[in-house]
Amino acid sequence: MRRVLRVAAARGSARGSARGPVRRTLHATPAASSSAAQVLHTRQDIVGDHGETKEANLCNAVNGALDAALHNDEKVAVLGEDVGFGGVFRCTTGLQEAYGKDRVFNTPLCEQGIVGFGIGMAASGFKPVCEIQFADYIFPALDQIVNEAAKYRYRSGGMYDAGGLTIRTPYGAVGHGGHYHSQSPEAYFTGTPGLKVVVPRDPFAAKGLLQACINDPNPTLFFEPKWLYRSAVGEVPVGQYELELSKAEIMREGSDVTVLGWGAQLKILEEACDAAEAERGISCELIDLQTLLPWDLETVANSVVKTGRLVISHEAPYTGGFAGEISAAIQEECFLSLEAPIARVCGYDTPFPLIMERFYKPDALKCTQAIFETVEY
Repeated sequence: MRRVLRVAAARGSARGSARGPVRRTLHATPAASSSAAQVLHTRQDIVGDHGETKEANLCNAVNGALDAALHNDEKVAVLGEDVGFGGVFRCTTGLQEAYGKDRVFNTPLCEQGIVGFGIGMAASGFKPVCEIQFADYIFPALDQIVNEAAKYRYRSGGMYDAGGLTIRTPYGAVGHGGHYHSQSPEAYFTGTPGLKVVVPRDPFAAKGLLQACINDPNPTLFFEPKWLYRSAVGEVPVGQYELELSKAEIMREGSDVTVLGWGAQLKILEEACDAAEAERGISCELIDLQTLLPWDLETVANSVVKTGRLVISHEAPYTGGFAGEISAAIQEECFLSLEAPIARVCGYDTPFPLIMERFYKPDALKCTQAIFETVEY
């Protein structure tokens, strides 16, 4: 009987995949991507195409992406609080010296003004990259992002837009940030048609995805995991390259359960998948979503049809977190394939604590336990 359901589910998923792009189009802006650099689908393709790589941490990779964008396009500018001398995390170090104060410049301590100025630049044909010093302080600019940047193209009937706007901001736990320097607010923006929301997990993705955001003809939010600025290190191509937006990456293939996350949580989920395999022989298919809006429903759904199970993890609170939207969509698309309830391992529904941070965060133990319970349901 289960085999019959599997076959039916696979057929249903094929129909669901056909509906998927229609749903995603409702969330995307109508402009098609047109970038100067070739968009390649896999890391192997990119390394093979570029050849030379260099070891870098995530902070270096962000700096390299900004440097390449400023060098290759005179319309690109970087602005924000203290970006002239490198910013709090030193991601913009050396850029003002290289490109001048007209293109890399400090702003007043006013997030609404930073984004508002960026919208004006984008509407005038520039490609501003606005830095919000911490994602926790993006909320004063919420009106500018949600009601202005996201809707410019729509309210003008396509005559003008803010499509060149990119907003960078560090998000998530850092070990000592407390209430106001640790939040993960990405889900607030996934309910806003007209935006793209992107989160990298390592230096390679940070450089490729940020360059894709800067060249994309839609306003984008780029959330950088501050915990990984120095701790995530890897080989990064020296030249300019892009990773495709709205395309999830299957980090490892598996057959028993699909495990999904983004940003800093992927490091935790890798540990959980290793533990599940070592302790109980569970084969996990690990997926990095990379773009949350519009997200890659097809890749995730195909994986869930294969494994029959899904575990999702993120740092943001459980209620209203983006895992809830994913769960709803996968339940609609893959209902007959699911052999266990979809599991969500998230932060708690409280303000982000300081002294209790290690208990608040979804760690490898919590994620491993969720994998065990889902597979053994």
